[in-house]
Amino acid sequence: MITLDGSQGEGGGQILRSALALSLVTGRPFRINRIRARRPKPGLMRQHLACVDAATRIGAAVAEGAGLGSTELTFQPGAVVPGTYEFKIGSAGSAMLLLQTILPPLLRAKQPSELVLEGGTHNPFAPPFPFIAQAFLPLLKRLGFRVEATLDRAGFYPNGGGRCRVLIQPATELVPLALAARAKGPMDWLAKICVVGLPRVVGERERAVVAERLAIPADRIEIEPCTEALGPGNTVHVIAPLDGYAEVFTGFGAPRLASERVAEEAVGPAQEFFASGAAVGEHLADQLLLPLALARGGSFVTTIPSGHTRTNAAIIQEFISINLAMTPLDSEQWRVDVSGGNII
Repeated sequence: MITLDGSQGEGGGQILRSALALSLVTGRPFRINRIRARRPKPGLMRQHLACVDAATRIGAAVAEGAGLGSTELTFQPGAVVPGTYEFKIGSAGSAMLLLQTILPPLLRAKQPSELVLEGGTHNPFAPPFPFIAQAFLPLLKRLGFRVEATLDRAGFYPNGGGRCRVLIQPATELVPLALAARAKGPMDWLAKICVVGLPRVVGERERAVVAERLAIPADRIEIEPCTEALGPGNTVHVIAPLDGYAEVFTGFGAPRLASERVAEEAVGPAQEFFASGAAVGEHLADQLLLPLALARGGSFVTTIPSGHTRTNAAIIQEFISINLAMTPLDSEQWRVDVSGGNII
């Protein structure tokens, strides 16, 4: 039985999500205590319980202590069963973080799975759907995994109500991933602005900021109405097309937050990424660790690893005996090397 301290490192819900995924993949049970102990509202919240429930369902698992506000949980995995599943978070909790929990064990299945996920798809502090679709999944494909995701309806905080479908096919031959530093040169930026239940002028003001700061022609900045969303909501996605994948930087609208500030929240990190010359940004680096650890490994050049990334690396190494090194190359770039897993 693996014992985890849920307050270690970054101390957030990713410790639980990664542990659930790794437990189902390896068949190793775990006990986690002090869940989110240093957060303003410690313990399991609704979105975390949704992840526990989903992991329990796909893996015939037994979870003890899965209650609202609980700070301790014991999880005993069973056999993962691929198939058709529908998961409804019942709030604006992130459907993309729920996907993060159950995707790794379903990736190693010998039969396909089809998921319908309902909840938040465009959430602050979570990867939004465009990031998953354009940044994360293309790199899984390069590893040899076959995952397709379709957005039926956007879900914003606080209403939620988003809906997406995910099709997971059995993996083909897996290959290592190698992403070297980018050559520093012009970036062919794109941007998409989503405006729901708000005046179009909101999107137009955001477009003006993005166009000026990144020198993007107006015809490469799309304002999408997202009429299918329950709304209201607003996001600005700045997209950096790379070698068969993209980096996506998002600003999230909020009450009393000026449109210009929303645009700046996307533009600022995009400019920092561009200046770094890294192959993947902070959040994509975090997302890639688990698939690399489960497949044939690889390496990538990223920006300075965040506390989130380092915590995720520590949890992975609790379950799997792998070599995971983070080495500084200069003041802006780090190389991450993963080897020795290959259990899918």
